[in-house]
Amino acid sequence: MNNIQREKWCSGLQLNSSLDADLQGYKWARDHVGQSGAAVYRLYGKADAPELYLKRGKESVADDITDEMVRLNWLKAYLPLPTITHFTRTPDEALLLTTAIPGKTAFQMLEECPDKRNDIVDALAVFLQRLHRIPVSHCPFNSDHQFRLALAQTRMNNGLVDADDFDDERKGWSVVQVWNEMLSLLPFSSDPVVTHGDFSLDNLIFSQGEVVGCIDVGRVGIADRYQDLAILWNCLSEFSPSLQNRLFEQYGITAPNLEKLQFHLMLDEFF
Repeated sequence: MNNIQREKWCSGLQLNSSLDADLQGYKWARDHVGQSGAAVYRLYGKADAPELYLKRGKESVADDITDEMVRLNWLKAYLPLPTITHFTRTPDEALLLTTAIPGKTAFQMLEECPDKRNDIVDALAVFLQRLHRIPVSHCPFNSDHQFRLALAQTRMNNGLVDADDFDDERKGWSVVQVWNEMLSLLPFSSDPVVTHGDFSLDNLIFSQGEVVGCIDVGRVGIADRYQDLAILWNCLSEFSPSLQNRLFEQYGITAPNLEKLQFHLMLDEFF
């Protein structure tokens, strides 16, 4: 996916008088990569001003944006993250404005630098280890599979799960079929760590060969480490099985738990 496909130029929004004044002079582009439900805009091109990202959402999406704001404030003590420059929440809407982290996404790096793919995966494993070493006792957020199963069931019952967006492995499956297959993999022994929740290639930013930060942290919380490993492992399948194997090797797992991988990938289908 090239940059033109990833975003498209658009007119600036009218938000509120004070914020509109601060954003004068920026060019706007609408992001088309994320699947959070929020409208995401990149603001750029203003002289002597940082590049910014704006997230805007209503109803349940406003709750998700609020969750991200709270987690950004907490996680910044442990990892490099975007800085919040403005947040507004009304009963119906949330606006979150943050600085951009300079660099390229891991997806862009893997596409543009095929000769460095092993090094890129190694850097991703190092950053994931850093995240998972944050003391669980310090984290106030729960994102374990029981909590997420309850959310998934609510989304399923409300008809909010898009079966057309399932991974290729489950193309043609019904939502109920995925649900039942997922439950057949329970119970398992949980290995709780602080997880990102959506540790995908588009949410990890590279500069000078290292991961210099992460974005979209609205699902951060305590969960089994395979919550993150499964999503990243699945993303790497687009490039090479050898990179998938290398991820586990560099992370320090010699025998990946395939049932945990499949459980968390199926759970992610509901979001």
